[in-house]
Amino acid sequence: MARARVLVRPLVALSAGLLLVSGCGGSGTSPKDASKDASGKSSSGPVVIATTSWEAALAKAAGAENVRTLVPASIRHAPDYDLKPSDLAAVAGADYVLYASFEPFAGRIKEAAGSEAKMIELELDNTPAKTTANVTRLGKKFGTQQAAAKWNADLAGEWKTLAGQVKAAWPDGKAPAVSSQVFTTWAAELAGARVVGTYGPEAVSPKQLSELSAKKPEFVLDNANMSTGTVLPGSGAEQLNIVNYPGKDLDLLGVYRKAADQLKKAFAAS
Repeated sequence: MARARVLVRPLVALSAGLLLVSGCGGSGTSPKDASKDASGKSSSGPVVIATTSWEAALAKAAGAENVRTLVPASIRHAPDYDLKPSDLAAVAGADYVLYASFEPFAGRIKEAAGSEAKMIELELDNTPAKTTANVTRLGKKFGTQQAAAKWNADLAGEWKTLAGQVKAAWPDGKAPAVSSQVFTTWAAELAGARVVGTYGPEAVSPKQLSELSAKKPEFVLDNANMSTGTVLPGSGAEQLNIVNYPGKDLDLLGVYRKAADQLKKAFAAS
């Protein structure tokens, strides 16, 4: 009997330890077993971790339901974000990790992903052709081709509608001359504008300032997510700060609508 009583204590301690571990782990399910979307509803499908709201919006457009963004949408210049240990832990539990090569933390993302997560590098550009290609590619990866095709059709219709509205607001009915930051030329395309010069992503040099001003652009389409301030001071050109990244809602179509509204208002008032 004495021997039996001695064995009870280790067993009790082991049981208590297991309870403690399971208590620290919550429900005991991994991110791949059960997840919720931003509204709190259960979501299914692959776990997708995106470095920024831009990649996340592309994943959502492609039909992914379980998408998490590392860099908060409130960070204007995403590459400046410092990854937290919790971010890297989330990456390790993902099925897919989406990133862009220009992001300085791409190397750490790859290392944290380990051997299980599939890394997908995206070339970020809001031109319809590039966006459609990205969504199509992700749809094939996620097995959500039908959802991706529907979204791409919605984009084509929305782009056509917005482009028509902006064109109707052209000053004097003529395509305006614009200078554009290299990552916002898609907005010039949406406007049907005449691009007389591009600059960036570095700040405009004195020589560029002289050359771009000499071309007499009516508007400057700057990149709000990496702006260096007034691009062509003294040129008389009106500067519009175009946003490339979606907000918390991950609505990429909203990016196009916002740009169209900016362009329409500026053109109508000139």
